[in-house]
Amino acid sequence: MSAGAVAGGVPGPWGQAPAGRPGADPRALEHALREVAPERWEAYEALLHALADGQVLMLLWHGTPGSPDAQYGNMEISGHGYAPAVTSPEQLAASGWARAHEVISGREIAASLYRTRWGLWLNPHAPGGGVGVPWADLRRIAAGLDRLPAGPLKLSEPQVPAQQFFALLEHQAGEVRAVKALRRAWVQPSVGEPYLAIGLELYESSPPAVEAVRALMQRAIAVAPEGLAVSTVAMGDEYDPVALWMRANARPFYDREAGAQGRPPATVYPPAPPPPYASQAGPGYGYGTQPPAPGWQGQPPQQPWPGYPTR
Repeated sequence: MSAGAVAGGVPGPWGQAPAGRPGADPRALEHALREVAPERWEAYEALLHALADGQVLMLLWHGTPGSPDAQYGNMEISGHGYAPAVTSPEQLAASGWARAHEVISGREIAASLYRTRWGLWLNPHAPGGGVGVPWADLRRIAAGLDRLPAGPLKLSEPQVPAQQFFALLEHQAGEVRAVKALRRAWVQPSVGEPYLAIGLELYESSPPAVEAVRALMQRAIAVAPEGLAVSTVAMGDEYDPVALWMRANARPFYDREAGAQGRPPATVYPPAPPPPYASQAGPGYGYGTQPPAPGWQGQPPQQPWPGYPTR
C-alpha cells in the first residue's frame, strides 16, 4: 500500500461552493465518522447520509479556490485513488495542512469525483488513518442514497426458482426489437434486502424503445414468484457496479444475435474498470480501512489525477 498527496485535477474556476443542507448539523459528519468500524454497515450508511447533507474541506495541492492552477490532492490506497479532505476547521488545524483548501458540499464533491472513479478520504491524519469512501458510494450520494443499493455488494448467479419469469422474458424479448441481450445477477446489499437484477443491453434508448422495454418487464414481473424483488440495470452504464459485474461474469440468458445473421450491430462497451469496492476484488471492506502511510502530505507524485468536471 502506498499513499501520497500529489498534484492532479483540472483547473477552476469553481465559483462559490454551496453550503450544506439548511439546518444540517455541522458536527453530524464527524459524529458519524466516529461510529464507523469494520462490518458496521448501518454506521457507514449513516456516514454517507451525513456526507450528503454536509460539507467538507478539500485539500488543495496547488493554488487557491477559484485560481486557474487550483488542484486537489491525491492519495493512492491499495491501488485505488482518493482525494483527501477534512471534516471541519478544527480537523484542518489538527492535520497540519499548510496549503489552501476549498469548502464544498458533500453532494457536489461526490458528483465531481465519482465520474473519474476517484474516492474521497476523510481525515487521513486522524488516529487510525480516517475513512475512505469509494467512488461507487460517491455515485450513490450524487444520485440519491435510497435509489442505489448499499455496498459492498455480494453478487452471484441467481438460484431463485423463477423459471416462468425467465421464460416469459426470453420469449417476449424477441418481440421487442430494442432488446439485444438480457443478463441476470443475484444482488445482496450490505444493508437492505437481496434482489434479482436484470441487465438490459439495448440497441437504442429512444423513448419508444424504453417504454417497450418497461412494458416487457412489467409483463414478466407479473409472473415472478411472490415476494421476489426485481430491478433492472442498464448494461451501458459504465459506473454501475452490478452492470460491471454482469459484463465480466454473467453470460446472457437471452441473446438476439447468438447464431443470427444480419442483425443490427452489437453495442460496443469499453473494458470493465476495476471493481469499485475492495471486497469484490478480495478481502476488505466497502469503505477504506487501511490508514495512509506516514508522510501522506508530502510524498513524491504518483499517478496524476485525470481530473473532474468543473462546477
